[in-house]
Amino acid sequence: MTGAAVVLVFLMQVAFVIRALLRAGLTPAARLAWVAVISALPGVGIAAYFLFGEIRLERANRERMREVRNQLQEAQAISSVPPMTIRGPAGPAFAAGRAISGFLPVAGNRLTLLPEGDAMMEDMFDAIEGARQHVHVLFYIWLPDTTGSRMADALCRAARRGVACRVLVDDHGARRLIRSPLWRQMEGAGVALERAAPVGNPFISLLFRRIDLRNHRKIIVVDNRLSWVGSRNCADAAFAIKRRYAPWVDILMRLEGPAVRQQQAVFLHDWMTHHSEDLTALLHEDSPPPQPGPVIAQVIASGPDDIYTTPSDALRAMIYAATERLVVTTPYYVPDHALHVAICSAAERGVRVRLILPARNDSRIVGAASESRFEDLLRSGVEIFLFKPGLIHSKIVTVDGAFGLIGTANLDHRSFDLNYENSLLIHCPEVMATLDARQQSYIARATRLDRADVAQWSALRRLRNNTVALASPLL
Repeated sequence: MTGAAVVLVFLMQVAFVIRALLRAGLTPAARLAWVAVISALPGVGIAAYFLFGEIRLERANRERMREVRNQLQEAQAISSVPPMTIRGPAGPAFAAGRAISGFLPVAGNRLTLLPEGDAMMEDMFDAIEGARQHVHVLFYIWLPDTTGSRMADALCRAARRGVACRVLVDDHGARRLIRSPLWRQMEGAGVALERAAPVGNPFISLLFRRIDLRNHRKIIVVDNRLSWVGSRNCADAAFAIKRRYAPWVDILMRLEGPAVRQQQAVFLHDWMTHHSEDLTALLHEDSPPPQPGPVIAQVIASGPDDIYTTPSDALRAMIYAATERLVVTTPYYVPDHALHVAICSAAERGVRVRLILPARNDSRIVGAASESRFEDLLRSGVEIFLFKPGLIHSKIVTVDGAFGLIGTANLDHRSFDLNYENSLLIHCPEVMATLDARQQSYIARATRLDRADVAQWSALRRLRNNTVALASPLL
């Protein structure tokens, strides 16, 4: 390398280090990690920061999202049901949820927990068969397997009988569907199709935006009456693309009541961001009548266009409110430092904290980063259960049997900072009882990890875990 090239690389290093130091919304740990990577690996570090160091959105796309969000918020303000004021321990969590996505908690909802396995999807298929006005579908992953084919067939039948069917899928997560005959079959039947976060030509796209931002949401809305929340993608539990980890164990709940309108608003935001069709009139329709029962619910929708509020804020508020018991199920545990400290602190102050994780993670990097936190958790008194028969993919948090959260967000940086996620914050002891029972069924199929088990890990395993953990702020 010539002297001029060395000077150029050095100046670029200085420029990118300054850029990392000036970037808004970056945690000190992530800032330090990027400075170290850029300084230690001049060429690779600069390229990595350019590709993955900042959440870059095309200006036109960002402006379109802001325009659509304002339009939908105005429509919902006119037609929304009276909001609830949540007091007591759950109040700060609902306040954080409102700060994240602007939705207020609403009462008069009904939630029904669906069975495990492929049987949970039958509820969706039946509802689509009975749809009269519209069916809106959003999935991160949609495979052209048995479940994916049945969903496509149901939508085709609905479209042919005059129901307005709209499908939005993540361009990367659903790429197998997009390339399959099912995509063309739905298009031929009159189903409106769109791709979220289109990758396009990656070599060109990366010049203008970050190309690994993903729409990780899973939403179906039928006739403004029914919706579903949970972790299930449109794919068989056997999950053909990662069969060795199957079955994938998910959770899914049917939602009825006013909170369905919030789910609808999230779908419409994403649809109208990518499509010129104006569907705000759907939010002006008469709200669904409140259902009998005490379920208070609030949709929490988050995304990388907001760098200041994330699902981690609501989760920390929930955890600090716990006084008796906290149960957390997640496939990926790579939380930010503040959330990790909150979980450890809960156990240290006498809350019974149980953390359910997969025994074998489908991502070795994430699995190693998770293991690096186990010693802290166990020392604090957290009970760790490693689920063995398949990969636990549910995302559930319950607090004191009173309120909790389910949805699509994992306890990791990607869900907090890079993905578009969708979760439901719930206040209802009856619903929490069903969620705690489901989590207890996971524990019954898991092995408890103790400090003696971790103490037996080899030095090489510890070295791997802690080395990977150094990059956890960047994962």
